[in-house]
Amino acid sequence: MQSSKVRRKVGPTTAGAGIDTAEKLDELLISSAICNGEDLGPFVRKTFGTGKPETLLHHLKFFARSKESEIEEVCKAHYQDFIHAVDDLKSLLSDVESLKSALSDSNSKLQSVAAPLLSSLDSLVEAQTVSKNVDLAIGAVTHCVRVMELVSRANQHLQSGNFYMALKCVDSIESDFMEKTPSSTLKRMLEKRIPEIRSYVERKVMKEFQDWMVEIRVVSRNLGQLAIGEASAARQREEELRIKQRQAEEQSRLSLRDCVYALNEEEDDEFGSGPESSDAGSSGGGLLGFDLTPLYRAYHIHQTLSLEDGFKQYYLENRKLQLRNDSQVSSMTPFLESHQTFFAQIAGFFIVEDRVLRTGGSLISKLEVEFLWDVAVTNMCAVLEDQFSRMQTANHLLLIKDYVSLLGVSLRRYGYTVDSLLEVLSKHRDKYHELLLSDCRKQITEALSADKFEQMLMKKEYEYSMNVLSFQLQTSDIVPAFPYIAPFSTTVPDCCRIVRSFIEDSVSFMSHGGQLDFYDVVKKYLDRLLGEVLDEALLKLINTSVHGVSQAMQVAANMAVFERACDFFFRHAAQLSGVPMRMAERGRRHFPLTKAQNAAEDTLSGLLKKKIDGFMTLIENVNWTSEDIPQGGNEYMNEVLIYLETLVSTAQQILPAKVLKRVLRDVLAHISEKIVGTLCGDLVKRLSMAAIKGVDVDIQLLDSFTEQLTPLLTDKEAKEMKTAFVEIRQMVNLLLSSHPENFVNPVIRERSYNALDYRKVATVSEKFRDPSDSIFGTFGTRGSRQNPKNKSLDALIKRLKDVS
Repeated sequence: MQSSKVRRKVGPTTAGAGIDTAEKLDELLISSAICNGEDLGPFVRKTFGTGKPETLLHHLKFFARSKESEIEEVCKAHYQDFIHAVDDLKSLLSDVESLKSALSDSNSKLQSVAAPLLSSLDSLVEAQTVSKNVDLAIGAVTHCVRVMELVSRANQHLQSGNFYMALKCVDSIESDFMEKTPSSTLKRMLEKRIPEIRSYVERKVMKEFQDWMVEIRVVSRNLGQLAIGEASAARQREEELRIKQRQAEEQSRLSLRDCVYALNEEEDDEFGSGPESSDAGSSGGGLLGFDLTPLYRAYHIHQTLSLEDGFKQYYLENRKLQLRNDSQVSSMTPFLESHQTFFAQIAGFFIVEDRVLRTGGSLISKLEVEFLWDVAVTNMCAVLEDQFSRMQTANHLLLIKDYVSLLGVSLRRYGYTVDSLLEVLSKHRDKYHELLLSDCRKQITEALSADKFEQMLMKKEYEYSMNVLSFQLQTSDIVPAFPYIAPFSTTVPDCCRIVRSFIEDSVSFMSHGGQLDFYDVVKKYLDRLLGEVLDEALLKLINTSVHGVSQAMQVAANMAVFERACDFFFRHAAQLSGVPMRMAERGRRHFPLTKAQNAAEDTLSGLLKKKIDGFMTLIENVNWTSEDIPQGGNEYMNEVLIYLETLVSTAQQILPAKVLKRVLRDVLAHISEKIVGTLCGDLVKRLSMAAIKGVDVDIQLLDSFTEQLTPLLTDKEAKEMKTAFVEIRQMVNLLLSSHPENFVNPVIRERSYNALDYRKVATVSEKFRDPSDSIFGTFGTRGSRQNPKNKSLDALIKRLKDVS
């Protein structure tokens, strides 16, 4: 028995000698796998794969038989221990029975004592359960009461239109009470009504917002008109200040120290001070008269509903549509009549957007506003390009340009860039001035055609101020007595008004257009107006309508006044352009009406020459061979001088001295030429000494006439006037000299006879030769001595013939 206690591992027995080596190997592998607890699946699959399951079954049975003996040996080794354990358990059976009896007695005693306590405990548990149920009921009722209070409050807010507070109540119910509501009925009701309330609030605020979107278009138009009106008023105040400043500068330039101007700066109103002043009315009407409350209310409600992004996109798309509609020009109404409404609508639109950008939180971004502005600017530029290309009236173009510039001033206060609009205006600068020149050409033509070539009569001082002082045409600061007859005709102030209007319109177009220094441009077109339009119109008037001396004299007087007026025009253009007077004076050009001025003086001289030629026909009545000297001068000269004296007395009232001097000098030169021409012509066959002395008297009368002009001319000018008839004077001096042959002496000729032509001298000398000195006149006086003067004259004639 003791030896059986030793456990040993029994290996698999070998098969009979008749099994081959492969079967033994398989038997060993299977035995080893079973002993080691390995998976027998591979062996089974192999066996069935070869189609010999009997071999595997034989191996398994063999292995089982080999283990039976081993099991038997193990059982024999341990059965004695099992018997001892059973004996031990039997010895404990009596003790267990005694313990069981004691436990039963104790249980009986416990049951008898605890029965009343259990009854009391059951009552206590039942009471606690009832109390808990009551507490739960009270809590549920309290919860439902609070829910109903919030519901009632939400209803009150909805009825009063306080949608935000109603939504806050609904959100509180949903987040704080919905899951805890014990009443399923109430819970179902809340789950159904809360989305309906939110949908109702969204519909209401969207209805208010849509109404506001319709209303804001009308408000924007009025707002734009107000903004542009304020900009226009501010510009007017600036113009008034500049006018006062120019007046002060003019008074300073004229050294009138007693005139003092105070430039009072007016405070701009709240609107004019820029967008900052309008922030106070961002949610209400304010000074600007528009209300953003419906917009901000709708935005706030959508933020509360977590629909912020959708509302922002909806607002932006609707504003784009409104801007597209506002940027369309009606084909039913002329743009000249609708342009103010068109631009005011757009200005109001972006004033509203600026307010929304600055006070609306993140409702719209700066980039979105800039995008809207770029779209609007592109549309406005296209509209302006199209409308300007169709316009053929300068005033219409100026009206639209002024309004667009005011639009730019208004919106620049809010940070919008308007350079593109100003570039469009500047692009049409040349077209505007061409139209303006065309209009002025028509006006000037009408003004000149209505001229009666009569001096202008002014009966009242205001007429003098309007026609003379306003254009600085006066020659003296002393106001004349009335009625006053001006030296010019009505054409001068009429044309001056046209030119001044041209300057003001040109400056008005060029100013407020982004270009600060535009005087050169204004001056260029002013030169064209004066040089091409006015000068040509005056030239045409002179060539076609001036037929008499009085008319020509009036036109020449007008040209002298125009010369002063042109100085005023350039000063006026410089003042309006903000250019200092010294710079304007430095860049002043020549008189732009030179052609017309020369034509006027030439026409006057030509008409006077024709008139003089009429009197000079009396020269045919002169007896050139007479031996009597006319003491009072020849008849033709007396008639000429009478006419010239009458002419001067009339002309000096309207013609400036320099113009009168030029005309008279030309006339006197013509008289000299006529006399010399007569002496050289076929009309005079022979000249006597008395006839030459008579011409000398005529020349002395001309000298006396020029000396009478001394009050009008300086001594130098009087001497220059006498040079007009220097040719006839030197001719007479030569014929009256005792040595005429000195004419061929270069020194003497240059000093005393530089105006004479030797051919004319030869012709007149031949006629002046004494007939007694001729060939046939020497027979009776052959032995007598020849007159030295005649001898000198013969020598002169001979020398001149040799030269010719």
